[in-house]
Amino acid sequence: MTQIAILGAAGYTALELIRILLRHDDVEIVAVTDLHEGQPHVATIHPSLAGRIDLRVERLSPAEVAARAECVFCCLPHGVSASLVPHLLDAGARVVDFSADYRLADPEVFANWYNQKHADPDRLGKVPYGLPELFRDQIVGASLVANPGCFPTAAVLGLAPLLKAGMIEPRGIIVDSKTGVSGAGRTPRLTTHYPECNESMSAYNVGRHRHTPEIDQILGTAAGKPVEVIFSPHLVPMDRGILTTTYSQPVGDVNEEKVLQTLRDFYAEEPFVQVVDHFPGTKDTMGTNFCHVTARVVRDRVLTISCIDNLVKGASGAAVQNFNLMYGYDETAAL
Repeated sequence: MTQIAILGAAGYTALELIRILLRHDDVEIVAVTDLHEGQPHVATIHPSLAGRIDLRVERLSPAEVAARAECVFCCLPHGVSASLVPHLLDAGARVVDFSADYRLADPEVFANWYNQKHADPDRLGKVPYGLPELFRDQIVGASLVANPGCFPTAAVLGLAPLLKAGMIEPRGIIVDSKTGVSGAGRTPRLTTHYPECNESMSAYNVGRHRHTPEIDQILGTAAGKPVEVIFSPHLVPMDRGILTTTYSQPVGDVNEEKVLQTLRDFYAEEPFVQVVDHFPGTKDTMGTNFCHVTARVVRDRVLTISCIDNLVKGASGAAVQNFNLMYGYDETAAL
């Protein structure tokens, strides 16, 4: 039995994480933290947890967290995790970090895209990226794993096998993604206020979204050469889900069946990636840790279409998948 602590317990990803971990036979959640005053019961913050978990939300130091828990899930904002993770590791805990703090290899790239100096730069480039389909061997037994971003997960799972096989050009790739409102988090803001986003669809942060360098970096690792994408995210009026369509230039003679077979071969042994013949939709993967992906060749362009639940395979489900690998549990446990 592994004792678990969750930092930043008030958000959507923390709620999804608790729901998943409550199904895990080898886990006990022993602490949840946040900045709420007065140590409220976690069910007052997340009413759907009433009667399912009896914990109060506390304010604890890293040493206090590590004294209770063997593994810590950090559901904290970018920049905050890196100020706490070193102390958790020094105290003997293992960590799955949900933020972007350990995803990028270059502290200057992090500073440029996140507008802050990294608090733990010496670890960058040494932390396993938590996408088991590409980096399983690095995740097994790790003490710290950088959980992927939701947009990069959907994009990378569609493109990485094709880049690895040399079937598409590494430059000029267009990544067009649609996401539900929960991807913006639980903190209220004008753009996600119900009257603003309901019955409306809009692009945002085109060319400036912080997941751009993450997608470039991970795809570049898969390709073995620099990759450059144009990333265009869109907000759609649904609670959860990501649908990503990518457009790339083929290398040599490429047909649709060859592209689909490359995807099928790459993911043949993967428990959570399904290569499908039809066009997948976000309801197909809602509430699951699956990614559904397909491909088409249209007018000398290779298109991939992939969908995930942004709160599960795009966040908390991936975190549990990584946790299972870190501790030697069945990779699919609770998922």
